[in-house]
Amino acid sequence: MINTAKIQVFKTSHRVLKILAVLLWVTGGVMLIRKASELLFEAYALKAASPWLWFAIALGLLFGGIKAKFLFRKACKKNLIRIDALEDPKFWQFYRPYFFLFLALMITTGATLSRLAHGNFAFLLGVAVLDISIATALLGSCTVFLEEKAFAK
Repeated sequence: MINTAKIQVFKTSHRVLKILAVLLWVTGGVMLIRKASELLFEAYALKAASPWLWFAIALGLLFGGIKAKFLFRKACKKNLIRIDALEDPKFWQFYRPYFFLFLALMITTGATLSRLAHGNFAFLLGVAVLDISIATALLGSCTVFLEEKAFAK
């Protein structure tokens, strides 16, 4: 016989799922900004006077803005619709299971690229551009949660 009291522990509200979703989204953006900053400081230590440092930052922001507008905002809206459609929400359902697998792959790939980039100016800037663009897309698209009044009861 299934213990229904244990199952009840995992139940939550749609609002809590939306809060968890935006917290993961923002946390990812902040962590990527931190990581990109470390890469840029290492690149600066290699070539302090290089204008490529500023170009990399600008390029990351530009690509991130484009990704936020055309990809990540749509993904946020789709996820909010999916969360609202859940009949019996559980606390782990703030994203689909394959999202967590993709996230683990992205984190592993990003960490590997960062390790491989050490000491290589161009590689450091390339990974920093990638990190800045994803961070910008994440943080730029999280406004969807506010626009859609995701946290209203």
